[in-house]
Amino acid sequence: MEQKTAIITGASSGVGLYAAKALAQQPNWHVVMACRDLQKAEAAAQSVGIPRDRYSLLEIDLANFQSVRDFVSKYRSLNRPLTALVCNAAVYFPLLKEPERNAEGYELSVATNHLGHFLLCNLMLADFKQSNATDKRLVILGTVTANPKELGGKIPIPAPPDLGDLQGFKDGFKSPIAMINGKKFKSGKAYKDSKLCNVLTMRELHRRYHEATGITFSSLYPGCVADTPLFRNHFALFRTIFPWFQKNITGGYVTQELAGERVAATVYDPELKESGIYWSWGNRQKPGRRSFSQEISDEASDTEKAQLLWDLSLKLVNLA
Repeated sequence: MEQKTAIITGASSGVGLYAAKALAQQPNWHVVMACRDLQKAEAAAQSVGIPRDRYSLLEIDLANFQSVRDFVSKYRSLNRPLTALVCNAAVYFPLLKEPERNAEGYELSVATNHLGHFLLCNLMLADFKQSNATDKRLVILGTVTANPKELGGKIPIPAPPDLGDLQGFKDGFKSPIAMINGKKFKSGKAYKDSKLCNVLTMRELHRRYHEATGITFSSLYPGCVADTPLFRNHFALFRTIFPWFQKNITGGYVTQELAGERVAATVYDPELKESGIYWSWGNRQKPGRRSFSQEISDEASDTEKAQLLWDLSLKLVNLA
């Protein structure tokens, strides 16, 4: 059988960890858990029962672009042909009043969630092209909060996602600039903007490379994982109330394990092998719910904006 290798970023906890578990349970798959803290990742993998011969650990800090480059070099030393890359890791700082920044001086949530993954995807296109895998896929996680076409994305708190004309990126995205549109810093909006960038990046990857390479590029919203570690920087009261609200009021709650299984499915399931698609399981969860192609926002569908974002991001990560 064909040996299959998937890289999953942020696989030491939450959805990424359970995606690694679900994929490792599929025949002949090996998962490279790409994480900042390898000791934590090792303990997490063992805690959920991933067989030791089904995963490897490699360090990556997506906010540190040199770390991303080092990760790619270390991965290549494993001599494992690449079958799939899952860009899952994300940070969220909803309570910040002033931006935190990475080594390059970029706002941290955009640097991690968008620019780090953007750099990783671009570098690993070469690995995809060299791989003899017959079904190659690149998956970037989205979120309902960045898609106003979905019910859960219509809540304008603190503000809806909006990249504007990307003036912040055009101006170099360094202090005092902290937002992609160049306007006043809003931490929650910065997260939404970064996830909008994820979907635009997926669509531009599809436009540029799907036909020539055969790689399937897709995004997904696996459901409301209301108790994910993504919310670790939120108020303790929020972390208590939000899962209860999603379980008992909206019906949108999804366990970390089910969400991980849905992420894994976008990697191996033949029914999800369609490029350029944003997969969803809906805002209200029901037993046996099947995936469908979710309509995305007008901004996420803007091909000219996707091309501009691509070109500006190349400069910010020193690929152009």
